[in-house]
Amino acid sequence: MSEKNDIGLSQDELRKSIRESLGLPTREEKEEQALTEAYVTQAKKFDLRTELLSDKNKRAHLELMDGYIDSLNQVSAKLDAVDRAEVNPNSSEFRSLKVDEAYNLNGAFLHGMFFENISDLQSQLQMDSLAFMRLERDFGSFDLWQRDFIACAMASRNGWVLTVYNLHLNRYINVVVDLHNQNVPIASYPVVVLDCWEHSYYRDYLRDRKTYVHAMMKELDWEVIEGRFKKADKISKVMS
Repeated sequence: MSEKNDIGLSQDELRKSIRESLGLPTREEKEEQALTEAYVTQAKKFDLRTELLSDKNKRAHLELMDGYIDSLNQVSAKLDAVDRAEVNPNSSEFRSLKVDEAYNLNGAFLHGMFFENISDLQSQLQMDSLAFMRLERDFGSFDLWQRDFIACAMASRNGWVLTVYNLHLNRYINVVVDLHNQNVPIASYPVVVLDCWEHSYYRDYLRDRKTYVHAMMKELDWEVIEGRFKKADKISKVMS
């Protein structure tokens, strides 16, 4: 039995509702198709207690994430019914949907990870934590990680700065991401996520991105980030 969501619908019921709203065939109507890949994603609830962002900024940003999730669910439903016989690299509905899928998926989940790892009013990083030790190991010092992270944030062209564990390098690196999906090295697991799109700071900081970046880094939730480092460590052990 699928779990009920916040609006009282199961995953199957929510998926059916989306398909009907888009005028797509139901599962029963498309049983002859061999592939069924539709999925449904739902937004989490975030408690953004920070006073370093205005309430209007926070509301608008959460609504933006909801929009990416809605778009992702619609793309997923359309992919379930798209014609896979007539596909080419220049102009095909299937290609367009797959590109939209990656864009909206990254947009939704990067925003979720960003909201999860900010807004800790008591932000503290312990020197004996896994996060501190791994950043010291791979960047030389925590200060050097910060300096490189801020530089990446300033270099992003409407996008993100991420600290990721890269499976190929077997180490942590900072990554400059443009939009939601450009310049991300393959096999990278994000552990620190900061939104550098202009919409994330312009309302409160105008064009002063650096002050915004410093403000968000002062309230990083290192407990959440520590959990990601622990997952990355497990991934590293499995892949080594």
